[in-house]
Amino acid sequence: MKTVLITGCSSGFGLETARYFLNRDWKVIATMRRPREDVLPRSERLRVLTLDVTDPESVRQAVEAAGPIDVLVNNAGIGMLGALEGTTMETAREVFATNTLGTMAVTQAVLPQLRQRKAGVIVNVTSSVTLKPRPLLSVYTASKAAVNAFTECLALELQQFNVRVSLVIPGRAPETRFGENAQPRIQSSIPEAYAGLAKSVFAGWQQSAVVTRALDVAEAVWRAANDPSCPVRLVAGADAVALVCLPSRVNDSPPH
Repeated sequence: MKTVLITGCSSGFGLETARYFLNRDWKVIATMRRPREDVLPRSERLRVLTLDVTDPESVRQAVEAAGPIDVLVNNAGIGMLGALEGTTMETAREVFATNTLGTMAVTQAVLPQLRQRKAGVIVNVTSSVTLKPRPLLSVYTASKAAVNAFTECLALELQQFNVRVSLVIPGRAPETRFGENAQPRIQSSIPEAYAGLAKSVFAGWQQSAVVTRALDVAEAVWRAANDPSCPVRLVAGADAVALVCLPSRVNDSPPH
């Protein structure tokens, strides 16, 4: 029986992915900053651990408590929307600390055991905002695009150890709490000079009907974990797939 460790399981993509693997007889280590065992079905194959990806000691303790794993899913992340001019460097650092450096830190902590066993899979969940440029998402997109580049380089490093590394790139998922969780970092990040742009962008989002389901992401993560023939990049969700087919242009679609 294989074991998967998934970060950011309290809601959204992480929660759905944990359920998906549990339903397919995997051992699941679901990590959260503030653990809640009630969000997942009770199972002897489930463990819920505390993990703050921005805290080195928390990362060390969680990986040590997890023990041997076969697959790491880096899903933990925070949202950010706003004009760069209105974004404090403190907020920018917070976004990168979780989305980018947090992914690197957990990966680095797990790598030794995968390398020594010469087996394993790492799946990093990013965002379709990296596929087409969008206004008011410069900081958030930069944090996710960095993970894309990191993942593709790491995949080359780890080929020699038979460790696969994949990206899952979801679209916008209104059924998740992503937007709600991003609210604290949106406050006052849109100066008056950008109000017109923001209004038009928000209006465009309301008209966007094609979206990503959390299940789309779980299915893509499952494929990345189990199919050695899958590409390094997997898009998840109808809107993300559509973006891959469009010519490059500034796009007003909202983030996942």
